Amino acid sequence: MTELNSLSGRIHVLDPRLANQIAAGEVVERPSSVTKELIENAIDAGSQRIEVEIEQGGARLIKVRDDGIGIGEQDLPLALARHATSKISSLEDLEGVSSLGFRGEALASISSVSRLELVSNADEDPRQGWRVVAEGRGMEARVTPTPHPRGTSVSVRDLFFNTPARRKFLRTEKTEFAHVEEAFRRQALSRYDIAWVLRHNQKVVHQLPPGNMPTARERRIASLLGKNFIEHARYIEREAGGLRLSGWVGLPTHSRSQADQQYFFVNGRVVRDRLVAHAVRQAYRDVLYNGRHPVFVLYLELDPDVVDVNVHPTKHEVRFRDGRMVHDFLYSSLHHCLAASKPTEEEPAASDTQANEVVEPTVSAEVEQPEPRWQQQGMPLSEGSDRHPGAERVRRFMQGYQALHPDHEETLLTPQPSPPGQRPAANEVREAPLAMPAHDATAAPPLGFALGQLHGVYILAQNAQGLVLVDMHAAHERIVYERMKNQLAAAKGIDTQPLLVPVSLAASRSEVATAESERDAIAQLGVELDVAGPETLLVRQLPALLAQADPEALVREMLEELARFGRTHQVEARIHELLSTMACHGSVRANRRLTLDEMNALLRDMERTERSDQCNHGRPTWTQMSMKALDRLFLRGQ
Repeated sequence: MTELNSLSGRIHVLDPRLANQIAAGEVVERPSSVTKELIENAIDAGSQRIEVEIEQGGARLIKVRDDGIGIGEQDLPLALARHATSKISSLEDLEGVSSLGFRGEALASISSVSRLELVSNADEDPRQGWRVVAEGRGMEARVTPTPHPRGTSVSVRDLFFNTPARRKFLRTEKTEFAHVEEAFRRQALSRYDIAWVLRHNQKVVHQLPPGNMPTARERRIASLLGKNFIEHARYIEREAGGLRLSGWVGLPTHSRSQADQQYFFVNGRVVRDRLVAHAVRQAYRDVLYNGRHPVFVLYLELDPDVVDVNVHPTKHEVRFRDGRMVHDFLYSSLHHCLAASKPTEEEPAASDTQANEVVEPTVSAEVEQPEPRWQQQGMPLSEGSDRHPGAERVRRFMQGYQALHPDHEETLLTPQPSPPGQRPAANEVREAPLAMPAHDATAAPPLGFALGQLHGVYILAQNAQGLVLVDMHAAHERIVYERMKNQLAAAKGIDTQPLLVPVSLAASRSEVATAESERDAIAQLGVELDVAGPETLLVRQLPALLAQADPEALVREMLEELARFGRTHQVEARIHELLSTMACHGSVRANRRLTLDEMNALLRDMERTERSDQCNHGRPTWTQMSMKALDRLFLRGQ
C-alpha cells in the first residue's frame, strides 16, 4: 500500500507554456515554417494583398501584413490561445475543411518560441485597431489600442530566443532565406488573384501583381521559376469523375538534376504526396533520362469531402478517399499530355535563348568503345542469352517485326516516292517536295525539308523558322519503339509462358493478402500467382517476353505497387524496357549515309509519332535554331 501511495501523483497536466513549446517542435521547424503558417492565415482572411518582410533570413524578424477581414477586439486575446480558431466548429466542418489553417495551434506555438506582436483592425476606420503581445510566456494576453488599417500585421522577432538548442540548428542567413523564399513561392503559385510582396533586409525580392488571366499567370510563373520553365512547359486542363486537373507540365527535355521545381496543389493547398509522386513518375517513365526529375505546376480540384487534410501537423500530406481513381486520373492525364510531344509548327523544340547554349554530353547505351568524338557507334544485339533476358524471344520478335517491315532500314518504315516515269498507286503516300516552297511558307511541315547529313550522325533541315538539327539514330529509335508498342497493344493480350518449375517465394502476410485481393489484376498482366500458404507464394506463369526475368523481384515490386497505389506498371515497364532495347538495336545506325528521300521520310515519321521529341532514353531528338539566333551568331543587323 505504501508503494502505491509513493507512485501516486506522478501524472500531471503539462504547463501551457511547455505544451505550446512541444507543439512548436511539430509546427515551427525553421523561419520558413513560421512564414508558411502566417501566410496561410492571411489567405484564409480573404486578403487581396500580402506583404512579407524578412530580416536576417527570418531569425531576427518575420512580418506578414495583409488587408483581410481582420480580428475584432473581443477575439484578439483568443487568437494566441491554443486550439482556438474561427475556421471550424464541428466534426462535419473538419471532414470537409476548405481553409488552409484549421488546427488553431500555429500562433500559440509560434508565440511560445518567439517575441510575437499581432496588430489587427476589423473596421474600415484606420484609426481603430488593437494590439496584443506575447514573448514566450503563458497565454495571458493584454490588448491595447493601436491605429492600423483594415487587416492584420503579425511580427515574429528573435525566433527561438528562449530555446537556444533550436536556434543553434538554424543554418546561415542565405540558406534560411532560401527556404523562406521557397515557402513564399509555393503560396504565391497557389493564389494568382492576390498581390504579393517579399522583402529581405529592406530589399524587394519579389513584387507580383494580381491577375487570373492566362498571360498574367504565365508571367508570375516566369517571375518565380524563370522564363525557361514556361517556355518549355505544356499547359494541361482535363476534367473527369469529379476531378479537375490543370497547370503546366514541363517537357521531358527540360528536366532538372533535382526535384526543386515540382509544385502540386490540392484545392489550393500545396502537398507532397507519395501517390501523386508515383503517378507523375509513371507518366514520365518512358521519356525521361535516367536520374533526371520533371518540372511541373499542377492544380487538382475535387470535393473537399473526399480528401483528408488532417493527416500531419504541417498539412503537407493528404489522403484521398479513392486513391486509385486519383492515381489513374493523374497518370492518364499526364501520359496523354506527354504523348502529344512531337514536332509542331506552334511549338518549336527549343527557344532562341537556347541556341547558343552548350549542351552537356550524355553517355548513351549505344556507345561500345572509344571512337572519335563526332562518331555515334551502334552496338549489335547480343547473341548470348546470359547478356539479355529472353534473347531468343527478342530475335523471334524482331523477325516478326521485320516480316511486317522487310525494308525498315532502307525505307525508314515510310513509303518512298515512285521511280521516275511511274505513276503512284492510288493508296501510295507521296512525299513532299525536297525544296522549301517559296510561294507559301506556311505550307512547309514543322520539321521542314532535309538539306544534308553532318558526319553521318545528324540531319540538317530547313523549316519556316530556320535550321533544324536531328539526331537520326535517336529519332528513328523512338519511331520504331512506338510502333512496336502499338503492335503489342494491338495483339489484345499478353503472350504468356508457364514455368516448368513454379518459383516459390517467401512472402509476408501483407504480400499474401495483396496477392489474394488483387488476383484478377495480376492475372491480366500475364502473371499467375497462387497462395501456397500463409507466408508462401507460387509463381506459375510469366509474360513470354519476360520468361528470363527474375520472377521474385518482379512479383515483389508488383505487390508493393498494388498495395500502395492500387495499380502496378511493373510488367508493362519491363516489357517496354525490352522493346526499347530492341528498337535501339533495330534502328538506323550512325555513319550510314542517307539519301534526301530517306531523310525526309524520317522527318515525316517524326511529325506523326508520339513522344518523338525524345528518344527511348530521354535524350532530345531534335533542336531548332531560329533565324534570329543565327543572325545573332553572325552579328547580322547589329
